[in-house]
Amino acid sequence: MAAVVLSVVISAVLIWNGVILLNQSAAQQYPVRGVDVSSWQGDIDWTALAAQDLSFAFVKATEGSSFVDSCFEYNYIEAQKAGLRVGAYHFFSFDSAGETQADHFMQTVQPYDGMLPPVVDIEFYGEYAQNPPAQAQVRTQLHVLLQKLTAYYGIRPVLYATEEAYALYISGGYAEYEIWIRNVVTTPNLPDGREWTFWQYTNRGRLEGYSGAEDYIDLNVFCGSKEAFARYAREMV
Repeated sequence: MAAVVLSVVISAVLIWNGVILLNQSAAQQYPVRGVDVSSWQGDIDWTALAAQDLSFAFVKATEGSSFVDSCFEYNYIEAQKAGLRVGAYHFFSFDSAGETQADHFMQTVQPYDGMLPPVVDIEFYGEYAQNPPAQAQVRTQLHVLLQKLTAYYGIRPVLYATEEAYALYISGGYAEYEIWIRNVVTTPNLPDGREWTFWQYTNRGRLEGYSGAEDYIDLNVFCGSKEAFARYAREMV
């Protein structure tokens, strides 16, 4: 019994420290890999990072109606220079209007030829983890945000969500928008049976090329071949 307990403890420690990635085997079937980053990764050497079999990067740009990630401009430009396809993401706030959130993102993120679609990140934070806002309230503001971003960038945004947020706010709707789902334990299993386009399969990745407050980096895959990714999102709405 002691040996079993010790084995479980060791496995848990290795998983927590990113030595063992629970979804590594499942993710390996997808040939197109990428990262998502924010100021938590600190200074990034994008040439070194991109050289580790990466094809894309999503960079945090904004949050709510006023916050701009301190590393956004550098990351957005340097990731492109490193040869990656790059997109920017917005952390959706339950505390401000969709219209002002859209305006804030559009003022911050300049479009470029070949950019990945803008992303709206929907997840619970703070007190909302225990007391999520009503679906109707969130969908009203989210609709405004998505419509404005689509009109401005000429391409429909991608919806990023944890599976909990997806079940409450997205499931059964938003069929015209592609999904970037987070599941760092198992392969995604969306309640409405929908397919995903991007999958964040771990938040415990370790790569060379960054030094920040966060030791880990989020790793993602694209659901498709390298040829499909080369064509992905090249056509406007």
